[in-house]
Amino acid sequence: MKTFDPQRYRYPSRRALVYGSRGMVATSHPQAAQAGLDTLKKGGNAVDAAIATAAALTVVEPTSNGLGSDAFAIICKDGRLYGINGSGPSPRALTRDLLNRKGLSRLPSMGWLPVCVPGAVATWAAMSKRMGRLPLSEVLAPAVDLAKQGVAVPPTVSKNWRLALEKYGTSGDPALSPWKDTFVFDGKTPEPGDIVRLVHHGRTLELIASSDGRDLYRGELADKIVTFASETGGLLASEDLEGYSPEWVEPLSVDYGGLTVWELPPNGQGMVALMALGILEGLESSDPNSPESVHRSIEALKLAFADGHRYICDPHMADVPVDRLLSDGYLAERRRLLGDRAARPEPGDPHSGGTVYLATADGFGNMVSMIQSNYTGFGSGVVVPGTGIALNNRGLGFSMEPGHPNEIMPGKRPYHTIIPGFLTKGGEPLGPFGVMGGYMQPQGHLQVVTNLVRRGMNPQEALDAPRWQWTGGLDVSVEQSFPSDMARALSRMGHHITVVLEPDSFGRGQIILKTDKGSLVGATEPRADGTVATW
Repeated sequence: MKTFDPQRYRYPSRRALVYGSRGMVATSHPQAAQAGLDTLKKGGNAVDAAIATAAALTVVEPTSNGLGSDAFAIICKDGRLYGINGSGPSPRALTRDLLNRKGLSRLPSMGWLPVCVPGAVATWAAMSKRMGRLPLSEVLAPAVDLAKQGVAVPPTVSKNWRLALEKYGTSGDPALSPWKDTFVFDGKTPEPGDIVRLVHHGRTLELIASSDGRDLYRGELADKIVTFASETGGLLASEDLEGYSPEWVEPLSVDYGGLTVWELPPNGQGMVALMALGILEGLESSDPNSPESVHRSIEALKLAFADGHRYICDPHMADVPVDRLLSDGYLAERRRLLGDRAARPEPGDPHSGGTVYLATADGFGNMVSMIQSNYTGFGSGVVVPGTGIALNNRGLGFSMEPGHPNEIMPGKRPYHTIIPGFLTKGGEPLGPFGVMGGYMQPQGHLQVVTNLVRRGMNPQEALDAPRWQWTGGLDVSVEQSFPSDMARALSRMGHHITVVLEPDSFGRGQIILKTDKGSLVGATEPRADGTVATW
């Protein structure tokens, strides 16, 4: 057999729907999905499987998430939906005065300054304690094994790892030196098929498992984080880590096309997807495959983003008018702004009236929609020596505008891009869905839901369909496979259309739904290396 390029495909491939009855896990890496499925087979439930998958993803896909990530989840347990917000606040030492003294008008993307308290590990522990069936040590065992025994790197992860070296490997910041020591091997990043062992990462997972997650916040690992911060100019202190805990929250919803779509409340941007769907719900029906329908979706999304960027923030630090933004009256006001031409969006006044994603399901009816991320690739590029802990750069989500609700402030959670989604019908759980990828996420949620509801697609078709992405102003990017006649029609409506050849910026999604036959059906993203593991 001739040597082949694993990143080149001569012919388009087709992914089929996957069915199961006793359990299912869908995510962007096959071995992470298998870790979740193995946990179900050991007697765990969907919550245990979600945690096992999330932990495994920190090992097999470090290019998108890690032990320094944040996490959010919507959990269906015994027929009821629960939400958990595992985003961390900024260090108490991060002040505007500090940035002014450093001559900075905005946070850099790398180094210690954009680092917020990592929330993913505490979120795993909280979910396990409240809703899991197995001890956390058993749930994390597959991830420990993957880290120590090694993982064969798939094509998408390999590509993103190589790009990360160009970004993080050239920095002279001493806080970024351990990144190369941890993630670069013999001067290069892994090629597809290379086996990578992350031994320090495995040891850290063992400490997390044996302490039920506490060690990262008030133990040996916490001490290493704080010590490295003090040695290299970081702001994270013991009080920042010790005082952290994730927050259980009530999910928000809107009705759309006979389904109820659920997202988490701020500081995440799930409301953007809900507002856009709420605007579209009140429109007269049109051909869902027409340029006019896509135009309306883009314009509704733009209005929702304008409001989201104006009002979404940490609700403990400023008022977020959630009820008013999602009210029928306000959505009707925004709906009336939709025209036949592309427009530049402005926020309204409601006071006057984007990672890795995973979905799990078990045979007991429990389901989880979960997402975790370091934000941009490996995040800040800060890796705590000897631990494998790569810290996030979530501080980039803050606004630098004085007086803005999302203004940068000590001990505050920033605007967050990562959002899990969930669908119900007639009050009964239907299933989890999500599309990761920064500000693409609510756009992906909108397109997947409209594909399912209005265009009559099955879950795999809903993920396979060519996507568009609004990138600001009148600018809209479309995938290479996006219909050219549709693109030309949108251009005539005033949209500035750009065809993007690489699929990376259009998100990566997963879906698991209950069927009316009592089985489960799953779909996975064709733009990633993922799979649906079923039992």
